[in-house]
Amino acid sequence: MTAELHPPIAGADYSKISRPEFGDRHSAIEPTNLGAVPSYSSAYKPRRGLSIPALTVLDTRGCVIEDQQRKLFRFIAQNGKGADIIFGCGTTGEARFIANNQRQRLIEIEADEVSRINIELAGSGMVPIEAWAGVTAETRRDTLANLEFAMTTGIHAAVIAPLSIQDIGNTVEFFQREVSDLFDKAGRWLPIFLYDNADIVIDPRIPHIKTRDVKRLSRLPFVYGIKVSASRRVLGNYTKGAGHFKDAGDFGIYVGNAMLMFRVFRLEDGLFGRVREYWNRYLLHNELPIGVVAGPANVWPLQWQRAWRACYSGDEQMMAAYKKSFERFEAACCFPGPGRSVDKMIACLKYALRIDGVIESDSMAAGSAGLSDAEREIFLNEYRELSAEW
Repeated sequence: MTAELHPPIAGADYSKISRPEFGDRHSAIEPTNLGAVPSYSSAYKPRRGLSIPALTVLDTRGCVIEDQQRKLFRFIAQNGKGADIIFGCGTTGEARFIANNQRQRLIEIEADEVSRINIELAGSGMVPIEAWAGVTAETRRDTLANLEFAMTTGIHAAVIAPLSIQDIGNTVEFFQREVSDLFDKAGRWLPIFLYDNADIVIDPRIPHIKTRDVKRLSRLPFVYGIKVSASRRVLGNYTKGAGHFKDAGDFGIYVGNAMLMFRVFRLEDGLFGRVREYWNRYLLHNELPIGVVAGPANVWPLQWQRAWRACYSGDEQMMAAYKKSFERFEAACCFPGPGRSVDKMIACLKYALRIDGVIESDSMAAGSAGLSDAEREIFLNEYRELSAEW
């Protein structure tokens, strides 16, 4: 399948970069005097577009391989034509399975490499890329330490999954008091994005951040959005909860279940189609997400960027073509297991990048599901067929 790159999305604001350019170690805020409570800049707007949660390239000891990690960041950037946002140290990056010092090392590498990429893009007149870093750790203390570390690196924004912190206590108080105190004492800040994913919560009885908590958190001047790996209805709940407390465009909803974007942005025809579309808009409270977070885009960053633009602009023909190929890729990453199929998406993404020569190591973190020799052979054949279609 071939496709031309779509023009920029009508109405999308690609002109602003959040925070200073990479390499600038200064704060995004300037306290009026030492010890004063910092005032938060109103210039930041959540970035629209494709967020790629980068894989983490590991050796057999579970340590980040720096040169290969940098190469992966450049690959998913595609010289400014791939990711709008590179999201490092997240679930797709196996962050919960690696040591905290490796999380910080990964954040440092990401900030530096995206800084280099952005210098090159600026020289070519291209729009710079944002770098977001997951700072969630097992405890509040380590999460705050990671956030404080990220502020020193030039990262554009931090991502926190509060329900994955073992001793989080009261979620709202954690952000209102501990995160706010950290920023106040540091005299600098980072935009924060919440992460909601039932697969990584500590207590399965509480799979999602409560809507009333999102309402309250959205009032904080440094909280700018939420990545939601959930159903369309949950997306709608968050949109309803957060949309009233910041100016238009100041709180972004990002689709975490990437394939859901083909349903969210689909335009329906006919009487019954219009009824379905009206109902879909009702579920989303007449608000659309501003971006998608797509793990499979590690392998096909340019194609996922095109697919996102097709969805946002309502190009149904291109949407259908990309959806079909992406569904085949997802199916290729599932293998028979005891009682049900087993999703090994991360292992397949790493293996695909190794096949294509982007990385050399496809080692998995301890605790992640790897591929057997038989599964590698099955996936290899399917991946080659899919790649031949692009």
